[in-house]
Amino acid sequence: MDDQSIREHITELIATEHELRTRLGKGEITAPEEHAQLRKAEVQLDQLWDLLRQRQARQEFDQNPSDATERPVDVVENYRE
Repeated sequence: MDDQSIREHITELIATEHELRTRLGKGEITAPEEHAQLRKAEVQLDQLWDLLRQRQARQEFDQNPSDATERPVDVVENYRE
């Protein structure tokens, strides 16, 4: 996946988040449904942002950005700041 594809997928997931909030506001889905689907989208977003950062770092240090890989959810979701 190249940077442009990653950014497009990120944009789609952000649109999904907005759609879920709108659907909840209209009463089309329940709060638990919205939370579950939002959580899934947020996890995917975290993985994609991480992948994009990896690709950019590789490029910055003259390495092949295509060697970056999507990290597992438990790795991405448990970063310490």
